Amino acid sequence: MLSPYEFWQYWRHTEDADVGRFLKLFTELPLGEIARLEALEGAEINEAKKILANEVTRLAHGQALAEQAAETARLTFEQGDRADTLPSVEVARARLAAGIPAFELMHEAGLAESRNEARKLIKGGGGRLNDKPIAGDAVTVGEGDLDSSGTLKLSAGRKRHVLVKAV
Repeated sequence: MLSPYEFWQYWRHTEDADVGRFLKLFTELPLGEIARLEALEGAEINEAKKILANEVTRLAHGQALAEQAAETARLTFEQGDRADTLPSVEVARARLAAGIPAFELMHEAGLAESRNEARKLIKGGGGRLNDKPIAGDAVTVGEGDLDSSGTLKLSAGRKRHVLVKAV
């Protein structure tokens, strides 16, 4: 099961060629509106993808959670802010004080299926800590990486982000 945000993101990243078909299959939009959205090309197709994501998430999770997911994505991707509604995990502050290998924390946060995959992601330049590339798989994450609210942001590529909260 995906969180409403992850569900929204799944639909937002639909292949361009599938948008019209998915709008017809998975939304209740009028066919005239779908035809208009299908005709969009280039950068405009992204608006159709957002509508698809909003509509499908609304049907599956309700209007409020669909709007929250869309706002989280807007803050994160369009404004570059750290939205408090990003998926999050909790980690004991004592573990952070001792230092946690970045690859291990990425795995625990669900950004990689294994520690090995996390190491490869970091070595390939896809691992980010607080929006900065992680220099290597030997990097440790500690209390110094937390912001004033006791959180840090881990990212796998440009599309997957998790807030790590110290407890």
